[in-house]
Amino acid sequence: MNALDHVALQGGGKVITLEQFIIERQAEFPYATGELSRLLRDIGLAAKIINREVNKAGLVDILGITGEQNIHGEDVRKLDVFANRELIRALSRGGECCVIASEEEKDILFVPGSTGKYIVLIDPLDGSSNIDANVTIGTIFSVYRRRSQEDSPEALRRDVLQPGNRQVAAGYVVYGSSTMLVYTTGHGVNGFTLDPSIGEFLLSHPSIQIPKRGKIYSINQGYFRFWEAGMQRYIEYLQEEDKSTGRPYSLRYVGTLVADVHRTLLYGGIFLYPASRKDPRGKLRLMYEANPMAFIIEQAGGRATDGRRRILDIEPESLHERTPLILGSEADVLEVERFLQEAERTAL
Repeated sequence: MNALDHVALQGGGKVITLEQFIIERQAEFPYATGELSRLLRDIGLAAKIINREVNKAGLVDILGITGEQNIHGEDVRKLDVFANRELIRALSRGGECCVIASEEEKDILFVPGSTGKYIVLIDPLDGSSNIDANVTIGTIFSVYRRRSQEDSPEALRRDVLQPGNRQVAAGYVVYGSSTMLVYTTGHGVNGFTLDPSIGEFLLSHPSIQIPKRGKIYSINQGYFRFWEAGMQRYIEYLQEEDKSTGRPYSLRYVGTLVADVHRTLLYGGIFLYPASRKDPRGKLRLMYEANPMAFIIEQAGGRATDGRRRILDIEPESLHERTPLILGSEADVLEVERFLQEAERTAL
């Protein structure tokens, strides 16, 4: 069975491309005039180009470190630079967005001459520290409507700092054994697999729903001694044997947010990147990583929090703000919140 046959079976015999799907769903937006649809298609095109380079990265001079560091003090890899450039180029060309914010850039980028109504935030290549080891990496994107009618830099900067509950679309691309694009526009979550034989993303995972509870937890357990007491107790709880609650859970951690969240979305369970003594405000970026992933997980029936607050309700204070992130199956996330609350009460 080839890829087309498999996708046809998944879709009841009809092969649906990403572009067809986007056009058909355009009616869900009473205010839409096609710009969001074109914007999502532009992102899909950029993802194909990045995927092409990822797949041949070992054959060309694109792996390795450039010798520079990004705004976060992290080593910049050559594929990071390429992915950032291609996404900015694709988003600037269509004219649908007026501002682009990238995790790789210090400040927001104004699209010259654009009066577009959308603001796009991107993490061009999530998990880039895994590139040279040929481990799964990804791209994350988040879309907001501009709120101000002013074109001044100050007004547009304010428009970028919106809470995640105002996202109109979010998604990610995972470059793994197959390449998948998963996105939501606030009407459920759908996944598309790239068929390299025809160069199209095809609907392969319609209406994704995360299980209410899982059996997998995903966390960098090497930092155990730096976590607060409630988090330590919760992890110990997951490792205890109890058949009635399905414990112990299995530990799975890739170290690429896209890969770990994608597995959690499909199989259920919980992903945790908590605050610690080393990073009291968390490590992941609220605008580029936490908000889009929280939007997707919630739209699939899951839950996303920083341990105390709903991620999507956090009012951002700065472009590169960091946050703890806990997301996944609703029952699992509620459980860790209970452990954190109990530890706080005990400490009083």
